[in-house]
This record gives sequence, structure tokens and C-alpha cells, in this order.
Amino acid sequence: MKSIIDDAKLLIFDLDGTLYEDTDHFDYYCRLLQKRVSDDKQKAFWDTYESMKKGTHPVGIGKVYDIKNDASVTVDPMTLQVTKVISFNGEEWPQDKVRAEFSGELVYDFERLIAIGDGWWLPYATAMHFGLKQADTWECYNATKEYMVTDQFQLSKTPGLKQALQRLKEKKKVVLLTNSEREDVKRLLHELELHDLFHALYTESEKPLKTKEKLKTILNEYGVQPHEAVSIGDNFINEIAPALLMGLRAVYIQPNSIDVEHENLHVVPTLANAL
Repeated sequence: MKSIIDDAKLLIFDLDGTLYEDTDHFDYYCRLLQKRVSDDKQKAFWDTYESMKKGTHPVGIGKVYDIKNDASVTVDPMTLQVTKVISFNGEEWPQDKVRAEFSGELVYDFERLIAIGDGWWLPYATAMHFGLKQADTWECYNATKEYMVTDQFQLSKTPGLKQALQRLKEKKKVVLLTNSEREDVKRLLHELELHDLFHALYTESEKPLKTKEKLKTILNEYGVQPHEAVSIGDNFINEIAPALLMGLRAVYIQPNSIDVEHENLHVVPTLANAL
């Protein structure tokens, strides 16, 4: 991994799950949503979320949640072709039904087809299944973000990350590309003591829908060719696949084993001491 970092002129970091790897805030978010369903559904709500986290539910990180069909969609991230659909209750669709419903490249829209690239989306998918509204998820999400900047919540700092970024910033362009809102990003970076270590912050980026567009903008702004840049993140759909398709190199943060191989891809379990 260090060789592709050393050779790069531009490093593009994600935020959530990359610069910090805590997950307690996802549970907090889910608890807020859980309170909005009727008492008789609350245990099932939490059990469903837990099964998603454990990887024993059809809906999980790396999948796409289809709100309209209440189903888990498996997508080849390099071709954006749908390969499998499983209903929320575990029933797999026949291939002719899959082809009829999903022809051509899948387009994420944040309304019906939700790319579940990190832990934020598991409570959201659970909420949609149990009949909550978009307004409920937004209010609980904002409440969670507010909680994350209180004294009750403490982010874990990745060992060696601050020192590594300080060193890298002296030699390369280092930027942040995230879906989070700017003020939230600034607060989190201050808490992590990383607030002055990026040349630019690209926020509210609408990944994965606009990942390629944002990456192209960043490359043009810094006059860097794709092979001279590295995208670093924990979300294969959001940060890794689009970068590889554009000719960038990529570092995928994934603690579990994966089957994906690519000549420009490096997989690490954590950023701790890896830079």
C-alpha cells in the first residue's frame, strides 16, 4: 500500500469509516428510529438491525436497498449490473424477474435505490421496512449528528493517522471527499485533531451518484492524471469502484476478507499505521 501512496500526487480521503472507525453512533441512530415505531414492533425492529450488522440478513453493507420492492439488490460494482435480488424476507427472485425489473446499469437515486456502503444506511433501511417516513430518518440523523459533538460521545483517534497526514501534506495534495455536511465535517475533524491537514474539503458530494463527477473535478483542479491519484475509503460502491473505473488507484478499508481483485486496488483492515 505504501508504494501507491508514495507514488501518488493526490490523495482523496473519505471521512466516515475511514478517518474514524467507530460504530456506536449507528446504534444510537437506530435507537432513535426504533422509538418511532409502535411498542409491539420495537423488538423486531432492533433484531432486524442486529441481523443486518452481523451479515445474516439479505440487506447489508455492500448491497443496495430497493425501497419500492423492499428487497436487497446485489450489484457488480464494476459494471453496475444487477446480479441478484432477495426480498426482505429472504426469498430470492428468479433471474427473469431480475432482468425485467433491472435492465442496464443501475442508477442510485437516494429515493428508491439506496447504496448501503456504510453503517449509516442499516438503520435507514430498517426504518423504511417498518414503515417510517423520510422525515423520521432525517430528524433522527440530525439528532445523532448533534449527539456526536457532545461530551457524551467520544471518537476514537486512529493511531498514527495525524502524524501520517502531516507528513503526506508536505509532499502531496491531500483532500477530503465526503457526503457529510460541511459544518459536521469541520466539527468531526476538530475532534479528531485533523482539521488543518487537508488542502480542501469537498462536502455534500452525493456519492455514489456523483462520485465520478466529483473525482473529475478534483483531478482537474489539481492538474493530476487519474493514475497519479489514490481514492481511500471504506465504501466500495461510493469511493472505490468509481475511482478504479476512472483509472485511479484505490485503498479499500475492509476488515473482512473480500473476493474483489484489481491491479490498482489495495485492501487494508484499517488505516492504523498503514500510511
